[in-house]
Amino acid sequence: MTVSHDVLNPATQELVRTVDMVGVEETDAAIARSVQVGPAWRAVSPADRGMLLRRFADMVEGATEELARLEVANSGHTIGNARWEAGNVVNVLRYYSAAPERLFGRQIPVAGGLDVTFKEPLGVVSIIVPWNFPMPIAGWGFGPALAAGNTVVLKPAELTPLTALRLGELALEAGIPEGVFTVLAGRGSVVGERFVTHPDVRKVCFTGSTAVGQGIMRKAADSLKRITLELGGKSANIVFADADLDQAAASAPMSFLDNAGQDCCARTRILVQRSVFDAFMERFEVAIKAVQVGDPGDESTQMGPLVSAGQRETVRSFVEGAQAAGHAAPDVAFRGTAPEGAGYWYPPTVVLPSGVDDRVWREEIFGPIVGVMPFDDEADAIAKANDTAYGLSGSIWTRDLGRAVRVARAVEAGNLSVNSHSSVRYSTPFGGFKQSGIGRELGPDALDSFTEVKNVFFNTEL
Repeated sequence: MTVSHDVLNPATQELVRTVDMVGVEETDAAIARSVQVGPAWRAVSPADRGMLLRRFADMVEGATEELARLEVANSGHTIGNARWEAGNVVNVLRYYSAAPERLFGRQIPVAGGLDVTFKEPLGVVSIIVPWNFPMPIAGWGFGPALAAGNTVVLKPAELTPLTALRLGELALEAGIPEGVFTVLAGRGSVVGERFVTHPDVRKVCFTGSTAVGQGIMRKAADSLKRITLELGGKSANIVFADADLDQAAASAPMSFLDNAGQDCCARTRILVQRSVFDAFMERFEVAIKAVQVGDPGDESTQMGPLVSAGQRETVRSFVEGAQAAGHAAPDVAFRGTAPEGAGYWYPPTVVLPSGVDDRVWREEIFGPIVGVMPFDDEADAIAKANDTAYGLSGSIWTRDLGRAVRVARAVEAGNLSVNSHSSVRYSTPFGGFKQSGIGRELGPDALDSFTEVKNVFFNTEL
């Protein structure tokens, strides 16, 4: 019996498309094809593999507007964000298209012969993509994986499969051989589970919740699969008294409202030095109330809806439903606006936690809610920023270069920015400390996680 999923537009709740979900048999067949075509893909010359990836990038670039509009309908992303996301896939493919000709080994001086190393592909790589950024996170996996000579099976999230399925079609149109890159729409409990347990899958790339990532890690251990895990976050935005308060407050809204807060890098804890707390909050309120929330297809919209009714209820539980769930309700400092009626809307919301143990301060919300808390000095700011199980991202606002360096070195997070909220560039490493994950994506070192180092010694004294 065929299982299907109705993809709904988060802004209107209207049906976009019904997608058939594959089962275990189809998943096993796709993995078998990936194994079968693996040797031929590895044998493609480095120059030709790079050319195919550049052709794939060209195909995606030509379909940018199509992909962006598809993401607006499927995920509720703003059109501006969706165009950037499609462009990020293009950039990642072009960046890694240079990699096949630069997978350098080393010659190591040894006695009695010549010792060299090679970087060999792993084999079949599986990629499990979340619903919050369907296009970029897919590209961060398949770009370097294909460049390194692996074959790829990819499962998009059930809620947001449409752009990944289209990327799979574009790969074939670009000339990537069938079976080298396969997109399988299916349930995580079926397809994702099989990716983790199948003996021919050599690596699992997963982006999602820390709890699911922990389960994948446990199961992957049975066959010693390589893993890359990009998991949760509870990032801090630290504003010192000597910062440009106007700029810090003006930029703070989109540090946690991008993609309606459904971003593991969202700065959902704002720490403000006590002496400027009130001055910051006055400016922050003006900035929050100026955020344009509405139709994600409108060019002027800055924030769209949440992805689903379930996600909206989860977000609501941190404020409106806190007491019903046995938690203290946080004080709401102020809110922005959001449309009423159809769609999974929730307004930008700024809360004042009563302490560092409040649920809204400790747990990942994945929605447009931020907590703001004062701190006293540099040591207090660092202690509060690090008081979390996560360590993915964060921002530091100060005019003092020495302080910026000290705090950046002291904060336990994998991606920090000073006087900005930048987190991801395709040419630099991305990943987290602590329970935010294992491994790094993007940048020049990502290829290391998709290859094995082989050492070969040649005896020259025979």
